[in-house]
Order: sequence, then C-alpha cells, then structure tokens
Amino acid sequence: QVQLEESGGGSVQAGGSLRLSCGASGYRYASNCIGWFRQAPGKGHDHVARINFKSGDTVYADSVKGRFTVSRDNAKNAVYLQMNSLTPEDTAMYYCAEVGCASGQNLKASWGQGTQVTVSS
Repeated sequence: QVQLEESGGGSVQAGGSLRLSCGASGYRYASNCIGWFRQAPGKGHDHVARINFKSGDTVYADSVKGRFTVSRDNAKNAVYLQMNSLTPEDTAMYYCAEVGCASGQNLKASWGQGTQVTVSS
C-alpha cells in the first residue's frame, strides 16, 4: 500500500526557514484535504495546517499563523509546508496525512515516517 512520504526536515537556527514536502508517486487520494501535523517528544500529534486540493482553502493552527504557509501542486500530487521564523518550540517530527476537510482529523489509523525539524536557539 502506497503511503504519503514527508521530506525536507533538518536542523536550523531560530529565525531560519525550512520547506517540507508531502506526496507519493502513485498515491490515490481519498480526501480533498491534506494536513500537516507535528509531534514533540512525549506529546500527541498536533494539527499545524491543512489545505483543500480542489479549492486551495487553508486552515492554520494559531501557533503558526503568519509564519507557516501550506500550498499544493496538483500536477505533482504534492503538498508543501513553508516554515519561516522558526523557533525552538517548532521542534518536532512533522507528518502529513489525508484529513477530513472540516475536522482536520487524520482519516487513517496510522502515520508515515515523518520528517524531523530541529530548531536551536
């Protein structure tokens, strides 16, 4: 079964930027919406942002508004998360997943491998 794959994580200093990518060759989307989540050590998966593939509508967590931008490339079946003005509080494993457009909840019971983002002060 093809799963979504995350990439683009890394280590940056506070104030820096990273661009995460999400997609998979041959993946068949069942939902119009893709969400980004993050999980800090010892915590659950927190919703960060989501985008509707068809309409382009976006939703952001309050903690990232004005700093993160979610976008999509329909031709490539890919979703991106541009992260600017990063702070140490953004340090986490980042995941993408198909989500309910209204709920923002992961529609599957599992998560991919994720991509690690580490921000140093």
